[in-house]
Amino acid sequence: MSDHRIRRPRTALLAAAALALLAPLTACGGSGGAEDGKTLRLWHYEDKDGALGKAWAAAIAEFKKTHPGVKVIFEQKTFEQIQQNAGMILNSDKAPDVLEYNKGNATTGLLAKQGLLTDLTAVAEQRGWSGKISESASVTARYDAKGQMGGEKWYGIPNYGEFVLAYYNDDLFKEYGVDKPTDLASFEAALAKFKKAGITPLANAGNDHPASHWLYLLALAKADQKWVDDYQLYEGKVDFNGPEWTFAVDTYKKWLAKGYFEQKDVGLKGTDMTEQFVSQKRPIMVGGNWWFGGLTTDIKDFAWSAAPYPGSAKTLGSGGNQWVVPTRAKNKKLAEDFIDITMSPKIQRLIGEEGNVPLAAKPEEIKNPRSRQLIDAFARYQGSNGLAFYPDWPVPGYYDTFVSAAQNLMNGAKPEAVLTELEAPYTKFLATRR
Repeated sequence: MSDHRIRRPRTALLAAAALALLAPLTACGGSGGAEDGKTLRLWHYEDKDGALGKAWAAAIAEFKKTHPGVKVIFEQKTFEQIQQNAGMILNSDKAPDVLEYNKGNATTGLLAKQGLLTDLTAVAEQRGWSGKISESASVTARYDAKGQMGGEKWYGIPNYGEFVLAYYNDDLFKEYGVDKPTDLASFEAALAKFKKAGITPLANAGNDHPASHWLYLLALAKADQKWVDDYQLYEGKVDFNGPEWTFAVDTYKKWLAKGYFEQKDVGLKGTDMTEQFVSQKRPIMVGGNWWFGGLTTDIKDFAWSAAPYPGSAKTLGSGGNQWVVPTRAKNKKLAEDFIDITMSPKIQRLIGEEGNVPLAAKPEEIKNPRSRQLIDAFARYQGSNGLAFYPDWPVPGYYDTFVSAAQNLMNGAKPEAVLTELEAPYTKFLATRR
């Protein structure tokens, strides 16, 4: 399972991390006592200065205001602490009442299958959460008895979304008389016009997720919902030599040959890609909304905009990480009340104003005009069931396969060889599920 906001390194000593996770609980006096409605234990791993960190701080303040006499014990954790040790901690009397946890089969799905998470299906309906989140954004919140996402039972409640979209240098588009693209043909026409003017148009990075994201994004240009469900949810056979993946590798190879991005991009990281855009060396960047905040801060000297990627009806994306309630939580009702506050219009608007993507706020409710562009783009994908997850999700360890495949393609490998490289681990993993 990947977290596509950043690529986080693994911690070397799991035992040490586990002790670090448990230590604050001991200092706070154990698990908080029996269920009494007087204590809410809450964990999350968001930076306090980020959009989500600010939103959760505001939610805690609102909770305290609406729950006088209830003590809130908030503990800041690292992503790695929760990711690596959640199973052990949640199966003990040290479990918090509510925590932020990563989405996906190997994380929320696994703990749900093990019986460590509370089934929130009835609560999600009663409190109206399920009606605020689109079908495509809720897939990673719902799991079946095998821990497979897309099931009928809600085990997590996401508050924000993540997705891949297009970023444009508006000044360069104007200077070179290039029209903003509205479909794949006009997107390629824009690439060609910039290249003819002597400008490499497309920011890219081969040694990180951007290049592999491009392969999936191009496949989505020829894909429908059945293909996405077959690939991501194993609902049917996926032909890696079919029109979807074939179009992806052929088009990527063609764009490289035409100079729409450069072969030297093969060794670059995602931050190098954003630097290409920020420094105005490349007028177009297609990447995740997780870059949005940094662009807003770093770009000082040119006009830019964000919009849905025009080359396909679907894009990479999903609901974000989510609040879960451990089965062994002491005060589940208070946990539900807190989640309800994070889904309130006030907190959802705050997420949007601070530059992230709220799941339950309308674009017109956001005053920040640039943030509204981002949220409007996400709303269009939500409204059309247009979130198609990420290419590495179906197979454990698939992320590295995709990075390798994209790099091999950039280094001259034949498209059919790259397709074989992608197909092999997928087929092998599917055999273990039978």
